[in-house]
Amino acid sequence: MAGASDKARFYLEQSVPELQELIRKKLFTTEEVRSIAKKRSTFEHKLNARGSTASDYARYAVYEMNLDSLRRKRSRRLGVKATSYAGQRRIFFVLDRATRKFHGDTDLWLQYLTFARQQKANKKVTQIITTMLRLHPTTPELWVYAAAYAMEERGDITEARSYMQRGLRFCSHSKDLWTEYLKLEMIHIAKILARRHILGLDATSSERHQISDTEVITGDVIPLSSTPMEQNMDSDNNRIHSTGFKSIEKKLASTPALNGAIPIAIVDSAMKKFFGDAAFGAHMFGIVAEFTQLPCARRILQHIVNTLLTTAPTSPPTLDCFIRESVVGLVATSREFPGALMTVLDRFDSTMQNLGSLDKAQDSTRTCASVSRHMITWILPYLATSELDPDIRCVLKSMVQTAANHCLSDTSVELGSTKAETMTLLEGLNACGFKDLVQSGLVPALKVWPDEPGLLALQASGLQQPDCVQ
Repeated sequence: MAGASDKARFYLEQSVPELQELIRKKLFTTEEVRSIAKKRSTFEHKLNARGSTASDYARYAVYEMNLDSLRRKRSRRLGVKATSYAGQRRIFFVLDRATRKFHGDTDLWLQYLTFARQQKANKKVTQIITTMLRLHPTTPELWVYAAAYAMEERGDITEARSYMQRGLRFCSHSKDLWTEYLKLEMIHIAKILARRHILGLDATSSERHQISDTEVITGDVIPLSSTPMEQNMDSDNNRIHSTGFKSIEKKLASTPALNGAIPIAIVDSAMKKFFGDAAFGAHMFGIVAEFTQLPCARRILQHIVNTLLTTAPTSPPTLDCFIRESVVGLVATSREFPGALMTVLDRFDSTMQNLGSLDKAQDSTRTCASVSRHMITWILPYLATSELDPDIRCVLKSMVQTAANHCLSDTSVELGSTKAETMTLLEGLNACGFKDLVQSGLVPALKVWPDEPGLLALQASGLQQPDCVQ
């Protein structure tokens, strides 16, 4: 115990000049400094004694963070220059000791990183990440954190990719790491296209010349001025320059960074790693569906669907993605929506016919119920659109009723639905006013789960009819 006390006293003596300066600059009173020294003594003795835990270090670091925040506020209020003994150094020292002793505690590492990022200590952050990943190479969340830092704080896609690819070497079994890598590449494409739009590079050559001639500057476009070389070129040279610029634009549009080649390669590698897991493929489909404003998104979505149809053609997630692919990202009031909706109808009808021809009736029933349930789930939000065309609303209502017949029958509820899935479906139908469908669906559901409180409450709720189906 004497050794622990000596070590604690050594660390406390190092903070004496700092405390004296706080008194001299009148940032803290003598009583407050005495209280600070007592609190630090308690922490130091606890940390240097046997049986100290990671939470002890975490509490000590939080105390020092709060103390440093108070010191900064008083310095600003009193107009006193920052002390030469910065609290940042002491907090780093505490967290460094914590991670050295409990290097297996990832929460401590994340606390260390969070504080370093708040202090804008970029070199320190890099050192911490390097050490942390060296000690925890099989923790996917830490690789994702490192890649996110490189992308968000430093804007370095090369470094972010390096973290992701190195992480996949150690954690190739992690589905979250694969999906985060896919999301990272989609975000990168979105940022490139946003920059091109801001600089006016996504406009045609004639549009750029028109903007340059009129010198119109909008809030989200910055036109690029002509260079001296362009101003001095004669008509022949202008024609050659225009042709060359068009070829450059064509090459840029076909680069892997913009045409979706990199996300497609990630999808192929992930599907190969997980042996064509349809649920995982549908999850990646959902991630790409969040970026439908990108020109390459449709190509990636179609590739995912084709891959799923090759590896698991009769799986419910595959069929769900196949049916709704054409309407993903479309607004119900857009011009493209009616044509895409017709494609959905054709694919749904053909899917139901193909499933009906399967040899195993139970498998066919389960798959039909699952596909129909998912289709109702994404149709209902469209029905809530107030500006929806009446004819389209009628078609969507008919689709809901047809799908409900497949997933709310006695056999479908018994074989193709769980209690939670049935409850969610009935509540969604009730919210959009499909009173008859809910009542008919409650009958088989109550036979299977007669004591389910949610079903009984739904039966007694009155089944109101909102405006979305009027």
